[in-house]
Amino acid sequence: MTVTVPLVLVVGALVFIAWRYLGLKLWHAIVALLFGFLLAATTLAPDIRTVIRTALNWITGQ
Repeated sequence: MTVTVPLVLVVGALVFIAWRYLGLKLWHAIVALLFGFLLAATTLAPDIRTVIRTALNWITGQ
């Protein structure tokens, strides 16, 4: 699965909104970013991609 720029922008916008308006601290966002990088290096990464792909297909109706 290729993560497209629009998906990255949507998630980035959600993080920005959470940081700006919901009280998310900058260090929380950095920890979450690092956790994402570490999680992508585990054996769970293909399963996570499958779940994301399935959810996106369900949302878009494909």
